[in-house]
Amino acid sequence: MPRTADPTLHARRREAILAAAGRLFGVQGFERTTVAQIASAAGLSSGSVFYYFADKQALFRAVFEQDLPRVEALIARHEGADDPLAAVLDVVTELAADAEDPGVAGMVVELLRRTAHDTELIDVVTRTSRVVRDGLALLLARGIEAGTVDPELDPAEAAAWLENVVDAAYLGARPDHSPLPALRRTVARYLAPAGTDRESMRAHRESTRAERESESTDGQA
Repeated sequence: MPRTADPTLHARRREAILAAAGRLFGVQGFERTTVAQIASAAGLSSGSVFYYFADKQALFRAVFEQDLPRVEALIARHEGADDPLAAVLDVVTELAADAEDPGVAGMVVELLRRTAHDTELIDVVTRTSRVVRDGLALLLARGIEAGTVDPELDPAEAAAWLENVVDAAYLGARPDHSPLPALRRTVARYLAPAGTDRESMRAHRESTRAERESESTDGQA
């Protein structure tokens, strides 16, 4: 009788391979990283890697395929937020969370190199980018309606700019430095309506936060 595959073990090994591949590709580059090195880092044999992925190109692509469901879940979690401006700030912060890891910057550079050789990779990145931009554009449009986002901004163009700023945070990553505070300040000031000062923006965020906490307390009563 053939053995039944353990889905939990299957998923765990696949995740280990992807994690190892992401680290090595980011530090060594695609060309200098071998499947044997990835397998060793994942605690598996080279044959095991090819059981899960057709070749090294497919493995590289799979590292970025993980981003799509994560981004979809991130946008879905914030799309109905009471404060769309705060939601935008939270989304860009979470998108850039891994920028504190310098190895990720190397992976972004490799992505830029590999898109010239892999049309399927371009499709993966394009679909993920579309989810990010569409989700941010909807939040920005709501922010404009609420008066917390500059009405002079075009939501789609502003969403594309925000995505570019997140990418820049990755490319500028360096050890022992978090780009997130500067990222949030840059985005907040870019989106603020003309004439809005820092104190009024802070007061608005605190007021909205207090309202949410009050509603949460009332709902638990």
